[in-house]
Amino acid sequence: MKLVKILTPKPFKHRTLTSNPTTTTVPPITQSILLNSIQSSQWHFIKQLAPHLTPSLLSSTITSLHQNPQLLLHLLSHLHNHPHCLDLSTRCLAVCILYRLPSSKPSIELLQHIIIHSSTVTNRMIFDELALSLNRVNAKSSIAFDFLIKAHCELKKPNGALECFYLMNEKGVVPNIETCNQMLSLFLKLNRTQMAWVLYAEMFRMKIKSSVYTFNIMINVLCKEGKLKKAKEFIGHMEVLGVKPNVVTYNTVIHGYCLRGKFKAARVIFQTMQDKGLEPDCYTYNSFISALCKEGRLEEASDLLCKMLETGLVPNVVTYNAMIDGYCNKGDLDKAFVCREEMISKGIMATLVTYNLFIHALFMEGRMVEAENMIKEMREKGMKPDVVTYNILINGYCRCGDAKRAFSLLDELVEKGIQPTLVTYTSLVYVLGKKNRMTEADALYKKIQQQGLLPDIIMFNALIDGHCANGNIGQAFQLLKEMDNMKVLPDEITYNTLMQGYCKEGKVEEARQLLDEMKRRGIKPDHISYNTLISGYSKRGDMKDAFRVRDEMLTTGFDPTILTYNALIKGLCKNRDGEHAEELLREMVIKGFTPDDSTYLSIIEAMEKVDGLEENDE
Repeated sequence: MKLVKILTPKPFKHRTLTSNPTTTTVPPITQSILLNSIQSSQWHFIKQLAPHLTPSLLSSTITSLHQNPQLLLHLLSHLHNHPHCLDLSTRCLAVCILYRLPSSKPSIELLQHIIIHSSTVTNRMIFDELALSLNRVNAKSSIAFDFLIKAHCELKKPNGALECFYLMNEKGVVPNIETCNQMLSLFLKLNRTQMAWVLYAEMFRMKIKSSVYTFNIMINVLCKEGKLKKAKEFIGHMEVLGVKPNVVTYNTVIHGYCLRGKFKAARVIFQTMQDKGLEPDCYTYNSFISALCKEGRLEEASDLLCKMLETGLVPNVVTYNAMIDGYCNKGDLDKAFVCREEMISKGIMATLVTYNLFIHALFMEGRMVEAENMIKEMREKGMKPDVVTYNILINGYCRCGDAKRAFSLLDELVEKGIQPTLVTYTSLVYVLGKKNRMTEADALYKKIQQQGLLPDIIMFNALIDGHCANGNIGQAFQLLKEMDNMKVLPDEITYNTLMQGYCKEGKVEEARQLLDEMKRRGIKPDHISYNTLISGYSKRGDMKDAFRVRDEMLTTGFDPTILTYNALIKGLCKNRDGEHAEELLREMVIKGFTPDDSTYLSIIEAMEKVDGLEENDE
């Protein structure tokens, strides 16, 4: 035991220490002295003793408090600045006493401290120490082990949670259903569906009876995996086991079907739910409304909103945000603003999501002043921009070509402690490409990898587009190799961009080979792929090859677009084949295409060339 110098001239009698300059060496701090100080709530005195307390003294003292967890909680609150006296054994002992409290929070926080701050301590060590501590205080409950799993779940450590589950299993201790549900919920949120099924199988083997919450999670897992038929069948499985499905059960399946656009099947579930005497709620309708709005079926979504109101349900901000998003995507901002006014009139406050939707739509339409006014209004209402807001602003300025403003917003975002995302950097790569600043774009690409962000297909496509537009076709193909190395699958946009890069350099045969490579890789060419080749051949005046690609395009199921006709007419005019060009112009009009400036410019240029030739002949 340590001898402690305390600032008092009088014999030691549990009194608060003063700042008297005289010091006296007192007898060692004993368990009896410390326990009496705690029981008499001498917290100021204990705070002064804290630097000199040892884990062994503290452990022996708090063991005596096993019938008074509230008093132990008070003691720990005065020792939080002195972690030296709270080692693994002491903390585990405290957990095994504090579990008697109505709230599990203190116990879980103690365990989280061990998990976070003790890198050398394994889960087995914590588990074994908890077992010893439970025996020490003669605890009849094994809830401390459940708390260990919950501590991992709250820290979003799925592997640690599952390891602790197996440790309990190994010792013959059965976790409660709430703990299992928390694990399943975490696996679902983190998209670890395989782990969810492994745990669910173990629960079944250990005869842990599932609750309706368990079944709802597993139905959600099936929906996330796209196994909608099995999710629907799972409801019947629940009923066989005597667990009655609730509104959440049906809502989960309805949401799964709606997300995949299977509205007919979703309506069947909706009817089944009503037949079982369960009334649809706001979430039920929101699933339909959100999915319909995503598909641009706004009239149907609006009808459902009216029906929802007729049934007495009050739409929430999610309902209106879905409608606003739908109108914004369709370019109908007037209706979007009407929807917002209706929402506000019902006492529903706009959220950050609402503002982000409007800001994005306004930027896309080039209505910069209105977008900035919306940002100002948002700030006035006390809402701080999030990473989504900044991404919208950065993307908006990048599309306007204002790289300076975009990068200043990146600096502002970082200064506020907001972590940029791939979306942020992709927008910046895009604008650097447009400004012929590919050295900076490549540096940014390397920087994000150093930060641990893995480039996705959109990032690669932006880089490839920049290099192709600036004549760096070799660098563009190097990026294609990097995509393969990183297992990032190219898409039709990747190949179309590379084809355009080749055609820009007059290498149409190489572009044609890329079309064949696309097909070999299972990537279906689109009308842009074919139009790129048609335009490439037409620019060179190779009209036979251009029309051959046009015919291939037709047999593949793509109709010619105005770009197809313009490219062909331009090529024919270049070859002074005016008669054939006029035929195509008539065909174009018959098929409902209105000739644009490019069409007429090609014809005028051809006529000028013909006139020039005739003048020379004279």
